[in-house]
Amino acid sequence: MTADALGTRPVGRLLWHTCSQTTLSVSAYGIYALTNAWFVARGVGTDAMAAVNLAAPILLVLGAVSTTVGAGGASLVSRRLGAGDPAGAARATGHAFLLFWTCAVVTTVAGLLALGPLLTALGAGPGSPTRGLTRDYAVVLLCGALVSTGFSSLIRAEGRLRFATLIWLIPIMVQIILDPLFIYGLDLGVRGAALGTVGGQAVSAGMSWWFFFVQCHRPYRVTARDLRPHGPTLRALLTVGAPSFLAGFGATVLAVLVNNVLAATVAGATALAAYAVCARIQTFAAMPQTGISQGLQPVVGYNAGLGRPDRVRRARTLALRATVGYSTIVAVIVAVGAGPLIAVFTDDPAVAPVARDALRIIAIGVACAGVTPLISAYFQSLGRATPAYLLSVGTLLVVKVPLVLAGSAAGVTGIWAGLAAGEVVSAVVALLVLRRVAGD
Repeated sequence: MTADALGTRPVGRLLWHTCSQTTLSVSAYGIYALTNAWFVARGVGTDAMAAVNLAAPILLVLGAVSTTVGAGGASLVSRRLGAGDPAGAARATGHAFLLFWTCAVVTTVAGLLALGPLLTALGAGPGSPTRGLTRDYAVVLLCGALVSTGFSSLIRAEGRLRFATLIWLIPIMVQIILDPLFIYGLDLGVRGAALGTVGGQAVSAGMSWWFFFVQCHRPYRVTARDLRPHGPTLRALLTVGAPSFLAGFGATVLAVLVNNVLAATVAGATALAAYAVCARIQTFAAMPQTGISQGLQPVVGYNAGLGRPDRVRRARTLALRATVGYSTIVAVIVAVGAGPLIAVFTDDPAVAPVARDALRIIAIGVACAGVTPLISAYFQSLGRATPAYLLSVGTLLVVKVPLVLAGSAAGVTGIWAGLAAGEVVSAVVALLVLRRVAGD
């Protein structure tokens, strides 16, 4: 599909095409997250599974950075292409790469130099039985930070959905092949799982470098000139993309908070292992929600640049209906099938019952989890940073964190309830903000 099709094809069919491609891409990653969890849980053990989840915030931070520059860059690219300015689109893409590479190097150096305090902050304190495993996993992730994104959002921004899908599918297939090879074949344990992840990411990064810097038959190609810092472009990219960073960083803070409050409960390591399994299942269930949000962005951004607010409103309405309908159905499936789903990953008599009960409660939040990121993505696509900031920061600080902390007073079950309630209340707030700000 060409960029022009974003402004000419019927909105319903266009949105179906973009969202189905993005959903396929991110769902493939969800499948990898599940297979990775299975290989670790079955091949290394439940302590290793807990360690992987404790180190996950490192990936979340890198993801927050890549999403920041990716979302900001994609919004600029789609609007510049819609306005007939390919040079502006090339500069936005070049600056997205420049910012990410800089942040990745800083993350690697700072993380390795302060590894001990970092592990403690993640919940793997000096006396923790998972500290050594968490260290092994974290070091590999930090060393691979430079290749941890393929910038599929920038590819989607110009309508190249097929390649944007391939840049997810091919690396994920590589990861699924490498995981058992490293974990079982080379007996590298949890370190092998991390190497499999980084190996797939390196393939994705290589594909994106070829696409943006080498391929010629596109609306633009990034050159060395586009990597030179340009103040207005940097400000625009960071202003629009910052809500994504805050959302991603907020997810990191929330994950660290949950890990720490779970570690402080009587259940301790058992609760951490249970949450690790539930988090992977929840991640997979949320993939189509992410796909719908990502599929909406190029449609909204391009048509906003084209001056077609009617198409923008139509896309927003259809995307909201799709995410609410899907989320409701999958939440019921997860709640009803909690037992069999947990059994796939662990049969540990201590972990399985805790994980099963947790998943049934968390499923309530799954029903609403797609609303807030979708509305935030909508505002970002329009270049309206303020309401996106409000949703990214406000729902975390005012809703999610307080509810988890309040729930922790009631023990493990209260923490699960706090997580679910946070998603429900955040969705209501997001809908109210949309109604007030959009005004149409």
